[in-house]
Amino acid sequence: MGYRRIRDELNRHYDIDVNDKRILRICRKEHIQSTIKWKPKSCTRNSDDPAHIAKNYLNRDFHADAPNEKWLTDVTEFKYYIGPEVRKVYLSAILDLYDRRIVAFEIGDHNDNPLVMNTFDAAVALEPNAHPLFHSDRGFQYTSKQFFTRLKKHHMKQSMSRVAHCIDNGPMEGFWGILKREKYYGRRFTSRKDMVYAIENYISYYNNERIQRNLHLMTPIEYHEQYYLAA
Repeated sequence: MGYRRIRDELNRHYDIDVNDKRILRICRKEHIQSTIKWKPKSCTRNSDDPAHIAKNYLNRDFHADAPNEKWLTDVTEFKYYIGPEVRKVYLSAILDLYDRRIVAFEIGDHNDNPLVMNTFDAAVALEPNAHPLFHSDRGFQYTSKQFFTRLKKHHMKQSMSRVAHCIDNGPMEGFWGILKREKYYGRRFTSRKDMVYAIENYISYYNNERIQRNLHLMTPIEYHEQYYLAA
C-alpha cells in the first residue's frame, strides 16, 4: 500500500485528516514501501485460426459516461504448489470502465472456452439490460464463433486490441496488477482452496471496500450506486 492509499484509508476509516506529504515523510522515516508496480511479461498472441476479428473500436478511450457502457475482459493465471509440483488456476473477469467494478468473474483449472463463456453468462445474468461495447484481446476464446454469437444475441458491439498492444486493454491489465501486488506476489499458496479463496475474497474487497481517488474516494460499488441515485 502506497502513501496515498494509506492517507485515504486513514481519512475514510479512522477519520484522521492528514495530507499526502506527511504520510510520505512518515513512510520514508519508517522505511514503509509499497510493492513494485506489476508489468505484464507478455501479451496474448493472435489466435491461430480466428473465426471472427473485430476492430479496436475502444481505441484506448477508457472513459465511460454511465455503467455498462464499456466492458473490458481478459484471463490471467495464478500458481500454487502441491509439494514440488506447480499447478495453476485461471481467472476470467469482466470490468466496467465507468466505475471500475468487476461485473463478473470465474475461476477454473483450464484457460479454455467454458471459462470465458461462463464469465460472460454470469455478467449477463447480473446485468440483463446491458449492451456495452465489449473489448478484449485476440485470444482464441474471444475470436471464436461461439463468443461472437453470444455478443450478437445480447446486442453488444465487439472490440479487440491490436496484436501485441497490451495497453489497448490497459485498465484490465491494471486490475490484474493491483490484485497480484496486493494479494498474490510475495506469497506462496500451497492449496487450490487457499488460492481460490484469496482471489474471491480480494475481488469482494476491491468492489466493496477499496476506495479509489479516480472514483472521488469511493469504492466501485459506491460509485456505481451513486450514478443511479443521481439519475
